[in-house]
Amino acid sequence: MARRKLVAGNWKMHGSLGSLSELDGVAAAARQAPGIDVAVAVPFTLIAPAALRVPGLAIGAEDVHEAERGAHTGCVSAAMVKEAGATFTLAGHSERRADQHETSHDAWAKAAAAHRAGLRVILCCGETEAEHNAGRAERVVQSQIEKSVPDDADGDWFTLAYEPRWAIGTGRTPTLEQIGAMHAIARAKLATMIGDRAQAVRILYGGSVTGDNAGAILAVEHVDGALVGGASLTAAKFVPIIAAAADA
Repeated sequence: MARRKLVAGNWKMHGSLGSLSELDGVAAAARQAPGIDVAVAVPFTLIAPAALRVPGLAIGAEDVHEAERGAHTGCVSAAMVKEAGATFTLAGHSERRADQHETSHDAWAKAAAAHRAGLRVILCCGETEAEHNAGRAERVVQSQIEKSVPDDADGDWFTLAYEPRWAIGTGRTPTLEQIGAMHAIARAKLATMIGDRAQAVRILYGGSVTGDNAGAILAVEHVDGALVGGASLTAAKFVPIIAAAADA
């Protein structure tokens, strides 16, 4: 099955109103690559101004709370970010799992809440360096997928992102063979859970993706795009990745 490539940026805790000018070049590159999808997740404070500045570019949240409303000081619901202009959210990012001690069940609940609110979801999975070195990457990723992916997931609203934690922001990446093997494992696990719908679900690779290595990574079977961290903060670094996806 042919799946449209998706290049998604994740600004993390970076950015300001002045930084939004970088999105102008990203939006222009997206218009020149109509065969792929481009999206950027930004901090909560920038969702509304970003959506207003580049209305043709998919703007998303980096996280949402699993509840629709309530006494959850400092948290933001899926409905709130949608009202601000977000069309998607990340869920289960490794930094949320590590720093905020979120579990796969938390990721599942957030993905389900986002879907109920009408948002698309990019759900993240990936092993730590210790797990990788111990030969447990396959089991860890399969377990995260089993516990995080909602039963009604399909390609219309759900995307999976495989991000080996030891590659995020380190400049290190797995070999192309390792990337292909883990994506195939993820696809097979999805198939056991949601059947034929798994073929329409995009699986992104994330972890030190750059303009230099994006072309090779995006040519690997089962890799349907990239989730990009630091390189998405400037158009100069993000646009070459978009171009590589358009050529893949």
